[in-house]
Amino acid sequence: MSAYVATDRLTKARHFLSVGEVLDAIAATDAIMTDATNPPDAAERAWASLLRLSAVINLERSSEYAANVDCAFSAVRAYGDHTALGCFHALAAFTSNADGSVERCVTHLVRSTRELSKIETPDWQAWVAWHNLAVVYSYIGFHEHAAQAAARARETALAAKLNRTLSAPEVQVRHALSLDHRGDTDGCIRILRALLAQTKRLKPYDDGLPGADWIDLPWLGYAAARLRALGEQPEIDARRCLAAGGNDAWTADLRHFGRICLAIAGESTDKARRGLAQPTSTAAVLGPAEPARLRALSHMVDKDTQQAWSSDREAFAIHARTNDQLRRLFVDSVAARLDHENLRRTVDSYSSNAMTDALTGLPNRRQLQKLVDELAERAQSSICGVLNLGGFSRVNIEHGHLTGDTVLQRAAGILMRVMRRGDFVARCGGDEFVLVLQSTPIDRTTEIGRRITDAFEAEDWEALIPGTPIDARVGWAVLHTDGGGDGVVGTFNMTDHAIRTAKQAAAT
Repeated sequence: MSAYVATDRLTKARHFLSVGEVLDAIAATDAIMTDATNPPDAAERAWASLLRLSAVINLERSSEYAANVDCAFSAVRAYGDHTALGCFHALAAFTSNADGSVERCVTHLVRSTRELSKIETPDWQAWVAWHNLAVVYSYIGFHEHAAQAAARARETALAAKLNRTLSAPEVQVRHALSLDHRGDTDGCIRILRALLAQTKRLKPYDDGLPGADWIDLPWLGYAAARLRALGEQPEIDARRCLAAGGNDAWTADLRHFGRICLAIAGESTDKARRGLAQPTSTAAVLGPAEPARLRALSHMVDKDTQQAWSSDREAFAIHARTNDQLRRLFVDSVAARLDHENLRRTVDSYSSNAMTDALTGLPNRRQLQKLVDELAERAQSSICGVLNLGGFSRVNIEHGHLTGDTVLQRAAGILMRVMRRGDFVARCGGDEFVLVLQSTPIDRTTEIGRRITDAFEAEDWEALIPGTPIDARVGWAVLHTDGGGDGVVGTFNMTDHAIRTAKQAAAT
């Protein structure tokens, strides 16, 4: 069955978004979600929430990203469709990158690829999903992955018999600029020339503009303007192509930097540098090194080699810093994967999912009770610790509950990495973890607690949740399991008392 859902209401919202009427698109999706007379089903709700998230991204309303991501994830998860899930993860990847977390961004990109690879029936929405994935990959600098996703988009379009005019011009432009930023100007020119050559196969509009999709015309305009800044003379009218498209923030940036390129080509270098001094949107739509590279080109026109060299060095340094961040991410990802593998090996011994916390894979409160029962039967005293995450509520507020879940999963991995063999770790809800140390004297808890808090302090939380540090607060108490009380109930009541005591210790 096709994953593409096309109700009249969704078609209207999609149309507004495609022509750049973003506020109207938001109003249309809100009308769908709040219609009490004709409430949306799971499919329509999922796609409406994804359209709204796309619109909010186009407007760069970054303060609304977290809430819209949470809303979309809830709707898409309830729907359970691979295309919708792939779309969601591609959009969530962009918001994570905008939030400063390349790690969460890459995680969403991988999940998007896996979901879209499960699609059995290609359709228009599947093509959109692959295209969006390619765009986000290119945006963060993974140009090889972007090219692969763009190729899947082409394959999907052919299989679905869609009349797609160009192959992801945005992806090609960013790849070309990336080459120029690291010194391969010939490679940049070659890609931009090839892109514009593709437009010759398109039937032009009546006004003479290339017959590409309306939203792609500004990208063709920028390709032409950038070639002119590099001394080329493309046939396409850069100004008219830049003037086309929607009114979103990205298109505004294309027009702004396109005018700067044309000013450089026309030797109006002072005008170009004044333009570079003006603030633009928050998104580095053409790559963070592009302003520095354009400044270098303006100085080259003036034959000011010293200033041109300095600006080029700045562009190269910005590009290198981005690559260094991505390389560091891979190291962090390997560590996270090893944590996950250790965690899975631990929980594989549990006989039932009813004993396991679905989010973290740790034992849950029921498994904790089972352990307490066993300790009570043996009349064995142990140490109980309660760990809470400092700063966790702020994560949910500023980054959304989906990111909060990721933090809890990371915390579980840290605990499984630093606790000793034989120690018991469970999640009992929220940001509360319970630790049971068997045959351990209470005076050892200071050392164990320091090891836990040091591990949380050493974790690179900034890469995951920028600006919202996390720490661990641990309290300890003796858990007496001497068989007293009213059997299992009495034993578990003592466990609850120990947890309350540990919480009080953590708060002091």
